[in-house]
Amino acid sequence: MSFGDPNNPYGQQPQQPPQGQPGYGYPQQAPQGVPPQQGYGYPQQGAQQPGQPYGAYPQQPGTLQANNGLINVPVLGTVQVATMGRRFGARVIDAVIISVLYFILSAVGFAGVFGAAEGMEDCNNLDPLGSAYEACVNDQAEAAGGMLAAFFGVILIFFLATLLYEWLMISFLGATVGKLALGLKVVKENTGQVPGIGGGFIRWIIPMAGALLCGIGQLLVYLSPFFDNSGKLQGWHDRASGTLVIKK
Repeated sequence: MSFGDPNNPYGQQPQQPPQGQPGYGYPQQAPQGVPPQQGYGYPQQGAQQPGQPYGAYPQQPGTLQANNGLINVPVLGTVQVATMGRRFGARVIDAVIISVLYFILSAVGFAGVFGAAEGMEDCNNLDPLGSAYEACVNDQAEAAGGMLAAFFGVILIFFLATLLYEWLMISFLGATVGKLALGLKVVKENTGQVPGIGGGFIRWIIPMAGALLCGIGQLLVYLSPFFDNSGKLQGWHDRASGTLVIKK
């Protein structure tokens, strides 16, 4: 009679686990060169993106989150789409600034027009056959030409001023004075950067082209974000230039 393991009084041989199945007790190590298998559980989430809450799945650029006005923009992360109320307020501030500029330019231009009108001589009291009458008529024609030139000069200067104000500020800063005051910024949807010269010009010229239709087309362009079914509140000028108005 042999004495073996005191915990096995009957002398039975311990059973070995079937080949290919893990044994009992401590976990076995995987063979060298074979990666360990992933256990059961929830799938691992992607890398954390800037501006996203902890545990959120990464989103593609331009992805609009449902019903909360948040959108994922490259470089900027998750940002808030600007509401139409803020955009309208910014447009009102810009309109006041442009109106003041127009008033100043008009005052200067029409002062020259009235000055030229006062300098026109009354030729009715002169002899139509005399040389003085002919000289008076020529002076009146020159004065009228000066008035017309001053009028169109005011319009041209106003056009250039509004062009530079809207175009250059949006191109390089992404915002006009009104947008800066209300914390808004215009960015490229696919890069998160400011629109640049080309994008800023496209965004400006479309409303201006609409203004040629008695201003109705311009009004429709500014109201077109309401027609955007994507929820990004992009107007026709935004879609053409690939821009997006966000809250900073």
